[in-house]
Order: sequence, then C-alpha cells, then structure tokens
Amino acid sequence: MKILELKLPLLALALLSSGCASIGKGITEAILEKQEEEDTRICEIKGEKFGGIKPQLEIANRKMKLLMVHGVGNHLPGYSTQFMEKLAKELDLTVTSRNVKNIRLTDAKGPERPLGNLRINRYLNADRTQEMLFYELTWSEISAKDKEVLSYDNSGEQSFRRAEVNDLLKKFSNDTGPDPIIYLGEKREDILSAFAQSFCWMIQGDWNSLPDDVQQSCSTKNVTPFYNDSYAFVSHSLGSRITIDGLQHLASKLSNGDTANYYTALTNVLKNKEVPIYMMSNQLPMLQLGRSLPEVANQPDAYCNSNGAKYGERILAKTSVIAFSDPNDLLSYAIPHDFVNKYLDSRLCINVTNININVARVYDAFGLGKLANPMDAHIGYDTDERVVAMIAKGIANDETAPVVNERCHWIQTID
Repeated sequence: MKILELKLPLLALALLSSGCASIGKGITEAILEKQEEEDTRICEIKGEKFGGIKPQLEIANRKMKLLMVHGVGNHLPGYSTQFMEKLAKELDLTVTSRNVKNIRLTDAKGPERPLGNLRINRYLNADRTQEMLFYELTWSEISAKDKEVLSYDNSGEQSFRRAEVNDLLKKFSNDTGPDPIIYLGEKREDILSAFAQSFCWMIQGDWNSLPDDVQQSCSTKNVTPFYNDSYAFVSHSLGSRITIDGLQHLASKLSNGDTANYYTALTNVLKNKEVPIYMMSNQLPMLQLGRSLPEVANQPDAYCNSNGAKYGERILAKTSVIAFSDPNDLLSYAIPHDFVNKYLDSRLCINVTNININVARVYDAFGLGKLANPMDAHIGYDTDERVVAMIAKGIANDETAPVVNERCHWIQTID
C-alpha cells in the first residue's frame, strides 16, 4: 500500500511534467507560426530608381540577354534554374525551348584548359514578341582541383571527431572559403577567361546561331548583335567581383592582327551601353582587401559626364549596380559612395543602389534577442519574391510589382 501511495505522486508529477512540456512546445510553435505569418522582414532601397529587365524586353526587335555568374562554392550546371523560372514567370514569359544548350568553355590560346560550362535557356512571351536568353556560367571546376588540398579534412578520419552541426559548417567552410583566395592567385586569369568566353557567346547572335553540346572557343568578330540587344548581369558573392573585373578586362584588352578591329568596335559599343549588374550577397568591399587600387579612380566627372575631359575614354556609358544585402548575411556588405569613388574604376561610370533586405526570417528568441539563420541569409536571395520582382520590374515605375510597392520602402538619393 505504501509503495502504491509513493507511486501515485510520482505518476502525477510525470504527467504534469509531460503536460508542461507539451504546453511549452505548443506555445513555442504558436509563437513561431505567428512570427512567420506576420513577415515583418525589412526591404529598404536607397539610391536611384531602376526599371529592371521588363522595359528592355518591351523594345521591339530587341532581345534581352542575361548572364548569371555564381559565387563561392562548388556549383553544377543548372544551379540557377529556380531563380530563372521565377524570373521568367514574373516577366510573363510563358514559352520556352524544349532543349537547353550547353557549351563547354575553352580558350583558343589554351584549348586544353577547361573553363567551365555555359548553359543557355530561351524564354518568350505568348505572342513571341519578347525574348530573353538566360546564360548561366559555371566556373567552379576551375578552382576544384586546388581545393582538393583540403579534401582530407572532409573525410571520416577528421569529421567523426566533430559535432554533427559543426561538421556541416566545416565542410561548408572548406567548400566556400578557399575560392576568394584562389581567385587572387594564378587561377584568376582562367576565371576571367571563362567570363570573357561567356560574354563572347552572349553577344555573338541569336538562339539559332548558338552551338549545343560542344567544347568550343568563341571567336566571333561580329559586334552588330551586341549593338542591337540589351544586356544585364546577375551575380552572387564572388561572382560580383568577377563580373566587375571581367568587364574591365574586356575593355582594356589589347589585340593585334585580325582581331584588332573587332576589339576596337567592341570597345566603341561598350562606351554607349548602359548595363545593370544585380549583385546578390554583395562582397565587393571584402574582396577589395589586399588588392591594388584601380588605375583610374576618383574621376567620375571626367569620364562619365558628356562634357568631361576624358569622356571618350570611358568603358561603359553607365553601370547600374543594384546591390542586395541581408544585414544578417555574415558575408554581405552594402556599397558606400566613397567606396565606389576610391576602389572601383571611374571608367565604368558606376551608379549604386543599395537594397537592405531580409531574405531570411528573423525570429524572437524568447527574450534572448532576435535571431536569423545566417546560412539562409546568404543563399536566400535568388528565391526571395521581392528580389526577383525588383530584378524583373524595378522600382518606382508603373510596372513595379505589387509585392515591392507594398513591402519595400524607397529613399531616393540626389547629388
């Protein structure tokens, strides 16, 4: 009887504890669900307004060509599919080609060197009057061999000693951390060659003129399509630095013989082009560390104003940089005005619009402070509906998407 009397309070305590745990779990889930429903993530835009891709699509007899350049970490062809399909949907491009074209990139000066893969998709609107060619550059195989130095650290010999979450973080670090270092070394030229080859294929003509399933160097000498069509770049992390460096590299490239006229013509067309670069998880300030200053800096008026003393020596008429940064992304930075003048080539005529946006959800950690997953904050840009909508239709215009008008705040900057 005494044993029974002793067990009854213990059973009651166990039931009470279990009930409290269930209640606590229920309260936690309710709080998190409420926070998700509210979605108070910030979206603050500071800079000039921009039109996005849509206005260029609507120009008669003009194709919109967009090149995606990935950032750090190993990537496989097709990595941009989700973003591309979201973008096509936002632009109301409901027709696509059955096949996807792939070109194994190589350089005429070193055909034995693999430079990655260029994957091309074609999208059109229902009545075939608007066309977008989406080019996806995958360059990570260039740095893959160098990163094998760290492969032992991902093996069972080392990984079993770590806590599970820490092991995942270490593998992520081993995959992504070396790429900026490798880019500063001898592989930089190969990566820039991959960009140059992608750019060459992008400007050379239409869908039907592009080869498929080949390993081939682009050697076009025709700049007419480049003159007629519209262009834009989308980049992520290190891809932003590659894009900026790649454009400078192309414009300053010296050539002799039968290609001299082509590069002269290419440079002249570039001088009259306005090219936007949509940078996700922008890292230009961090990737400037340890680099030399550009040859031409702090001279925007001389190169970018039509009455400037060196206006004829500009690289581009205007480079609109739209920099998306989640403040909870540990590897992303806004671009201050002083940074543009001091560290970016004045001949690019860069104008920056900074977009401070939470792509990762922010949660209240039960009085301990607010918390956002930094991994989600780093990789979530290309699936965020506001980011996609701004790239597609810009801000502060009649075409701007409702989700941007309703959930983003724009502050215009003036001189």
